[in-house]
Amino acid sequence: MLPGWLCRGCRSRARWHYVPARVLSWSPRQISRWNKQESTDPPPPENPRVLITGGLGQLGVGLAQLLRKQYGTDNVILSDIKKPPVEVFNSGPFVYADVLDYKNLRELIVNNRITWLVHYSALLSAVGEANVALARKINITGLHNVLDLALENCLRLFVPSTIGAFGPSSPRDPAPDLCVQRPRTIYGVSKVHGELMGEYLHHKYGLDFRCLRYPGVISADTKPGGGTTDYAVQIFHDALSTGHFDCYLRADTRLPMMHIRDCHRATVEFMQAQDRQLSLRTYNIAAMSFTPEEVADEIRKHLPGLSVTYNPDFVRQTIADSWPMRFDDTNAQRDWGWKPAYGLSELVVDMLESIREQRTKAGLPVS
Repeated sequence: MLPGWLCRGCRSRARWHYVPARVLSWSPRQISRWNKQESTDPPPPENPRVLITGGLGQLGVGLAQLLRKQYGTDNVILSDIKKPPVEVFNSGPFVYADVLDYKNLRELIVNNRITWLVHYSALLSAVGEANVALARKINITGLHNVLDLALENCLRLFVPSTIGAFGPSSPRDPAPDLCVQRPRTIYGVSKVHGELMGEYLHHKYGLDFRCLRYPGVISADTKPGGGTTDYAVQIFHDALSTGHFDCYLRADTRLPMMHIRDCHRATVEFMQAQDRQLSLRTYNIAAMSFTPEEVADEIRKHLPGLSVTYNPDFVRQTIADSWPMRFDDTNAQRDWGWKPAYGLSELVVDMLESIREQRTKAGLPVS
């Protein structure tokens, strides 16, 4: 007999019992108000109920805005362990959620009738290398909590992966969806672990696991957060503030990049795709690929006075040299119609306009 808590899709694929020991614990706060009624449960809402972990990072707030436009403000809940800015708090539901606190996460999912879970909590590449123990806890233990809860509650689970999931023995130009990976950072190792665990639970128990390997994501709205590709954000801020940028990578370091709006749109379109469309559970997505020198040259078309010096940081340069130069996203294009809207020239125009407007509103000088 299959576990009773598995949803129909999970039960139809499951062959063996899979009951995490933690599933057996409960508290009265986790019982839905509908369980108190004698009548049958009401039908599920048409719109998904979404919980985003790590919501105050680079990607969470923007994704929440996009999802709220489509599904309603109250159906999308941001969460983090930090206090949100006033504008984020006032824009829609926000809750405290620590991905290492299984019981708290479980109560949030049950009490809010969550159906989609977007798991953004993670320590990025350079920060993770500086604190491996913490990265292991957040990126792996936190992931296991989320996987168990998604399976228990039959959620559609999105976990992003990264160019950091590849290593020096991987094909680099381009990197296909399926190849040798073997990363050499705790961030990359944890992401490969997440890809494989999610796929395992999908194939064995029917978990609706979905994963996109993000390129470097470029946004004017959030500060760099410790990633190796963050130079491609900082260069715009420095170009408009001081007219000079000191780059921690070599001028010829080519990496795949993406405008944040393309990243958000890809995530939503992927989550909305029908299961039958997906030949994979983990896909590359691509938009553009450039070097620090190339993006600097494109910026100089608008700010001719920009000067750049190159002082490679050993740790970040070593990481970048192990990553793909380009992504092959043929499968994403074919299976669910992925197509980016921003190339390098469009990205540069948008970033300069956005940051210039931000600085002007803040009363800061613009170079």
